[in-house]
Amino acid sequence: MGNTYSYELAALLLPPTSPLLLALLGLVLARRRLRLGVAIAGVALCIDLVLSLPVVAMHLAARLEPSPLVLDHHVDATAIVLLGGGRNRGAPEWGGETVKAVTLERTRYAAHLARATGLPLLVSGGQPNGGRWPEARLMRDVLVGEFGVTPRWIEADSLTTADNARLSASMLRRAGHARIVLVTSAIHMPRAREAFERAGLAVVEAPTGYRGRQEFEWRELVPDLDGAAELSHDALREMVSAWWYRWRARMIPSASHGSA
Repeated sequence: MGNTYSYELAALLLPPTSPLLLALLGLVLARRRLRLGVAIAGVALCIDLVLSLPVVAMHLAARLEPSPLVLDHHVDATAIVLLGGGRNRGAPEWGGETVKAVTLERTRYAAHLARATGLPLLVSGGQPNGGRWPEARLMRDVLVGEFGVTPRWIEADSLTTADNARLSASMLRRAGHARIVLVTSAIHMPRAREAFERAGLAVVEAPTGYRGRQEFEWRELVPDLDGAAELSHDALREMVSAWWYRWRARMIPSASHGSA
């Protein structure tokens, strides 16, 4: 949210943390107003319980995830853009840091698309949470060393999705490219696509890393305080962030070409 947006702020304001804080507030209030305090704490804990159900988390994710790219026909684009998704800073076996699992997932798919289409590749990602190297450099090293694909452009200054779009669009337009294949996680694609379209590029979606499922399984009714709670948080964060981007674009027209 502007340059002040951070995953730490989202972790504080969104479930599961915010309902837990509300539950604590309810328990404190219960010392003076028992029924009201217990009711607040109970509702807050129920919210976290519901969001920890895999069936709920997967439904939230599935609402965001677009259809996969079909490669059995010509792809109407002139370049591929790969977005970073974080780094692992505790990887001594890789010299101290490497790409996070979600970034590796995106990188692998981008390499596959680059080989299948022959399109040039741009990697985009700076150092939003510190680290020794920009995410773009880490992705480039994986692409070259493990997949045999060399990116044509390296965008290593972006800190947010809006930065990814603005800085990548500037580089690509100078090279004569206006229509891209965008590679990012399926749950992140709606917000990323809107950001790149605001930056003036036409987008062909190439989502990967699907986390929502359409077929129901009974075990999805069993709370999962790790995976499902995290997925619910990620889906809600994407929804709130997309709303914030749209609001900024309406209220501050220049924000559609700036950082957010």
